[in-house]
Amino acid sequence: MKANQTIQNLITELCRLVAEIPDTEDKIDTLNYVRMMLHKVSPLSHQPVDFVAWEKTENVEGNDYNPNSVAPPEMKLLITSIEEDGYTMPVVTSPEENLFRIVDGFHRRQAEKCSKKISQNTYGRLPVTFIRESQRKLDDRMASTVRHNRARGSHDIDLMAGIVRELVSMGRSPAWISKHVGMDMDEILRLKQLTGLAALFADKDFSFGKEG
Repeated sequence: MKANQTIQNLITELCRLVAEIPDTEDKIDTLNYVRMMLHKVSPLSHQPVDFVAWEKTENVEGNDYNPNSVAPPEMKLLITSIEEDGYTMPVVTSPEENLFRIVDGFHRRQAEKCSKKISQNTYGRLPVTFIRESQRKLDDRMASTVRHNRARGSHDIDLMAGIVRELVSMGRSPAWISKHVGMDMDEILRLKQLTGLAALFADKDFSFGKEG
């Protein structure tokens, strides 16, 4: 009980100090730091959403492999949704040197760049969370992007074929692709037949037993 009272007193003092920071940018950065430090001692620190930071939009970059496209009417609706409801989902990113690479949420970033109302409301910032450190290699990020898209039921077959082609060129087997991208073997075979990937798979074993 004494420890809880001490924490409550410290939080009260912290809130007072943060409220007194005159510069908005400094205040946001300070709160990002506070959240990060609390995240480090959280029992749920293994969950990316446990820590959401507000990062400057210019430091958040897209990727060139996202197999998800949004038609103009849906993009307009997304902008309206964020303008009216605010951001209810963070952009999923992978930290790189001096920037954050988007894994999921590219169109939420575009909404901020397209809408002055959104940008003003967020001080030119985006709510971002960070993919687990163990999943920051390119092939793992590509697989994660596809999983996010497919969980929403949205992906473009040509871009999907491009991702599979890239993963195969990295040495990933059909079994690895099946497990990490969420495609069954029949789906991979159909993609192979429809998109001219046959040559890439010439020496690959189409079984679930080999995951490399």
